[in-house]
Order: sequence, then C-alpha cells, then structure tokens
Amino acid sequence: MNLWPDATTTLPADGTGGALVGRVWRPGLGPSVVAVREDGLHDITTTFPTVRDLCETPDPAERLRAARGERIAGLDEVLANTPLDGRNPRRPWLLAPVDLQAVKAAGVTFVVSMLERVIEERVRGDAAGAAEARERIRRLVGDDVASLRPGSDEAAALKEILVAQGAWSQYLEVGIGPDAEIFTKAPVLAAVGSGADAGVHAASRWNNPEPEVVLAVSSTGAVVGATLGNDVNLRDVEGRSALLLPQAKDNNASAALGPFLRLFEPGFRIDDVRRATVTLTVEGADGYRLDAESSMAAISRDPLDLVAQLVGPHHQYPDGAVLYLGTMFAPVEDRDAPGQGFTHHDGDLVAIATPKLGTLVNRIRPSEACVPWTFGIADLMRALVARGAL
Repeated sequence: MNLWPDATTTLPADGTGGALVGRVWRPGLGPSVVAVREDGLHDITTTFPTVRDLCETPDPAERLRAARGERIAGLDEVLANTPLDGRNPRRPWLLAPVDLQAVKAAGVTFVVSMLERVIEERVRGDAAGAAEARERIRRLVGDDVASLRPGSDEAAALKEILVAQGAWSQYLEVGIGPDAEIFTKAPVLAAVGSGADAGVHAASRWNNPEPEVVLAVSSTGAVVGATLGNDVNLRDVEGRSALLLPQAKDNNASAALGPFLRLFEPGFRIDDVRRATVTLTVEGADGYRLDAESSMAAISRDPLDLVAQLVGPHHQYPDGAVLYLGTMFAPVEDRDAPGQGFTHHDGDLVAIATPKLGTLVNRIRPSEACVPWTFGIADLMRALVARGAL
C-alpha cells in the first residue's frame, strides 16, 4: 500500500464539500493561504494574509467561501511536489495549515495513554521493563478508572487510596485530577504539513507517533475548526523525567499538522470531533506494518473543557491557538526485540486519518536530518509586505 498522499486519499470523504483552508509555499512569494476547491488551490492571501486573520473573522467558513483568488495549481500537483525527495523548488508545495497560532497540546486525556505515561515514569524510560510495570499498574488501578470523570469526588477518592499505597503519579494527577496537562508543542510556524518529513530526535530509542484531532481556537476562545496532528513523542526521554517534556515533545519537525484546516459550519461541528474515530497506519521500509484506531468517544475530558483550560481570563492568545486533544494510542506490541515494544525506524511512513478531516501523511526521519526550521515570524511579515498583502 502506498501511503504517500494524493488528492483522493488526502481530502475528507466528502472531498471539497467542506470549508477547507491550507497553506502552500509559492517560490518567489513565500507562504500563501489557499482555499481548497474542486478545481484546485486558490491563493487568497491578498484577502487573508494569514490563516490567523481568517480564523479571527465572525464566520470563517463563510468568509473563506466568499474569498476570491488566483488558482495556482491542482491539489495533486502540489501534493506530488511536497515530499523533499524529488521536490522541484520552482513549484509550490504544501505547508502546515496554520501560521501565527500558538501550537499547544493536551496530554494524558485518554486513560490508556495515561497509564502508559505512568509506566514510562516507573521504568525511567527503559522499554525493557515496560511489560512488567504495565501489569503491576493495572492491578493497582483496576479497570474502573476509564469511567472516572476528572476532578470528580470519585477521582479524588481513588487518589487518596493510591497515595496511601505509594502508587500516586504526576500522570494520574493530570489524568483524573481537576487540572488538565496543557503544554507548548512547537513554536509558531515550526509545524510541518502533510507530505513533509516529521522528526524524531536521533538519540531516542523508544518513541512513537500520537494520532490526534487538533482544534483551531480564535483569540476569543471560540473553536472555529479542526485538523489532524501527529504529536511525535519520545517515550524514553519523558520517562526519565516529566521535566524533560520540552525535549521529548519539541524537536525539529516533531509537530505535524494537516492536511487542511476544516472550518466549522452546518455539516461539520464540534460534535463531529466528539464522534470521530482516528485511524493510524505505520509502514516501515522493512515491511513492518501497524494499524490502530483511536475513538474520540473515549476521551476523559470534553474537547471544549480542554479549550476552556487553554484560554480565558487566566491566559490569552492574541493570534489564537491550535490544540492537540490527546490520543489513546500507546503501542505495546514488540517491533524489534522481545519486551522492547514499538519504536520508529528511519523512513517509516505514518498516515493519520478520519473521514471528516482527510489524511495526514509524514515520513519519519531523525530531527537532525529534517529540513531545518529557518523561516520565522519576521520572515513571514517581510514576505507579506513584499507582495503587498500587508
């Protein structure tokens, strides 16, 4: 199976029926905001210099549909030119569909991944001890933890029991306690899009993809749309210490988003996010294949509760934010040696999909081998001024 994206596999199940906005690199012009339409990609940068500007309007989907701009290419042409190998630098390629928004992520929002974080902590990031620790933790916590509402009296009672047994964990605290874990996944403009290489730090020996739905949030806290994300994770680094979370989560090319941002309108709402099933496929150059799925129905905190903990009187984002909602995917099957679980190999292809949002595909490379992130906010402003968009 060829996971590299084409228009048919990249688009949502209803094709261009939704309000889809993306970004492409146009040689000589720089990052450009595009409306995804039946006949191809239309550059609307002169109307909306950034995706942030579009998301700040009262009705982004309606404004996107009304925006006029030059058709620059067919989607298949841009997708074919996006992978680094064989890219023609004189033609457009796909970027992540957000720009000035802060890139944030919520952790341990699913019970399965919460328990895996506890296991990482107990084995200090050593995959060899994970299987034994997994069974020990499950015996202590039991099967009812999945039904607990974070911050509830029942969750507090379980905490008291676990503390008394010496089994409490910082991951249980954010998994079933009142406060969610929300952290910075990547700097502004550092995320990569579909078809690009995604990065895993070369020193990591235990890591995995994290397939997630990602919400786009305006500066007022309104949720305006959604996309897909891969919250690439270094399990050995975070397992050594939760204080190493920045090193585990934020490396060159370690935040993937896309393929496009689908804006909310009749036919696509927050309830579609709540009902989504996200699938994951990993294909290795060695013939390895992994298939899994994650149901948003199993999330322990409602997406809008996570957004309320992200932004409000306690914290503001003048340019808006995007929020990874977390994953229940935590692979435990051995890929290499027995007892070592799953970890990426150089060249793995990772496809993350859900019918309403399409498919995000990335090749895994060492972060050090991915294209360095060199185009920052000042560069974007200069490019927009040069083309008369600001």
